[in-house]
Amino acid sequence: MAAINQLFSGITRDARIQAILVGYVFAGFIEGAAGFGTPAALAAPILISLGFPPLAAAAICLIYNSTPVCPGPVGVPTLTASSTVQSAVEHLGGNSEAFTLALTKWTCIPHMIGGIFIIMIGVCVLTKVFGKNKSFKDALPVFPFCIFTGCVIGVIYILMAIFAGPELTTMTAFLGALPILVFCIKKGFLMPKDIWTFDGVSEWGESSWMSSQQVAQAKDKQMKPFLAWLPYIVIGALLVVTRVGFFHLKPILTSEPFIIHIDHILGFENISWDFKFLWNPGIFPFILIAIFTVFLHKMTKEEMKTACRDSVKQVSGAAIALLFGVAMVNLYRFTCCPSIGNLVASSEFHGEFTFANSSMLYVMANALAKIFNGTYFLIAPLIGVLGSFMSGSCTVSNTLFSSLQFETATLLAMPQVLIVALQNMGGAIGNMICVNNIVSVCATTGTMGNEGKLMRTNIIPCVIYCAIVAVVVGILIMAGVNPMPELLH
Repeated sequence: MAAINQLFSGITRDARIQAILVGYVFAGFIEGAAGFGTPAALAAPILISLGFPPLAAAAICLIYNSTPVCPGPVGVPTLTASSTVQSAVEHLGGNSEAFTLALTKWTCIPHMIGGIFIIMIGVCVLTKVFGKNKSFKDALPVFPFCIFTGCVIGVIYILMAIFAGPELTTMTAFLGALPILVFCIKKGFLMPKDIWTFDGVSEWGESSWMSSQQVAQAKDKQMKPFLAWLPYIVIGALLVVTRVGFFHLKPILTSEPFIIHIDHILGFENISWDFKFLWNPGIFPFILIAIFTVFLHKMTKEEMKTACRDSVKQVSGAAIALLFGVAMVNLYRFTCCPSIGNLVASSEFHGEFTFANSSMLYVMANALAKIFNGTYFLIAPLIGVLGSFMSGSCTVSNTLFSSLQFETATLLAMPQVLIVALQNMGGAIGNMICVNNIVSVCATTGTMGNEGKLMRTNIIPCVIYCAIVAVVVGILIMAGVNPMPELLH
């Protein structure tokens, strides 16, 4: 991180441009490579080293850690949403792989439209809440560059979503845009005439913006920048080779002998599990590259132990939530009750319920459908936000609520792909106010005790982002767009 930090220090002095470049673009790449709160934890210290007040760095990194979350780290949030509703899709005669590709595409298109606005909103928060003049006017000169940034990332983002699937989309889009934007900044393209900085911030009388405790700094090992970037480059290359169909490696990596079979789990004849370990991105390439990096960066045994300990601590919370979240959702989906069957038969909605066993999930979907009816698309992203706020993860949010969103869409005869896409986007947007991320970035920046202030600052951008994607999807629905019409009978 110390080596990467040096790359950003000499590009521009304008804090607004630095916030976009580090907080949105670089952190977006980190989201695509790692996720789980890592982007804000890595990008915020870089912004602090560039002169940002710690609380401002924390706020901007949280706001910007929204668009990159879908499809997210190796596509995990989107793949989770798709796998959660897989049996429902197949029950209605759909193809689960086609659903995944459609979900990726129709998540990314509205998400990038909202992403352009959130770049501008982030700069507005920076100048209005943390600026010396407390004015939105200070944000206006960088709006052209905000739009340009969103368009550069958006072109790569949407093309990858359409042609390569979810695994590569986020990492490739933000990493590909980074050198383009750095080049444009150095050439002065769309740069504001006046430089806006935090020079003299210590004299502004805003002590609450500063760190209240000692913050660990990245250890400078005099590493060459290329060596620092190399693990990420190798990960991206391996993902391209294994995920893009041109190389024809999927049939090899998902077949024998690279499958672990477990049959008759707990003695139940119909419960089994297949683990395609070389197709799992956590193992290939991430664990392999992590081991490779130990030798590449000449890490000591103590550094290696620290990295492993911190990594386990970082993902353990989400792992526990996922474990019991999956169990709870399956109880909702498959618990049978005869009285619910009568409710199914008397339902006023024309959509077909996807499970014949009259589950608890239907009762919740039926209630939402009755309350919101044709305006449900306005509520769908807020449910995703709620899931992230509670669990701290878009992946867990999708685990909890994707099936509910799918069932409600089916009952209302709305395009299920678009409604589950809103769930996916809502889960990503919720990252800017989720408790786990706020606590994590406050600890990283030494601003513990300001969690409530951060949440109040970020709730408005969160709601605006939800409104934008909901309106975009609502227009698509009213225009008759349905990526998989075969799911509605």
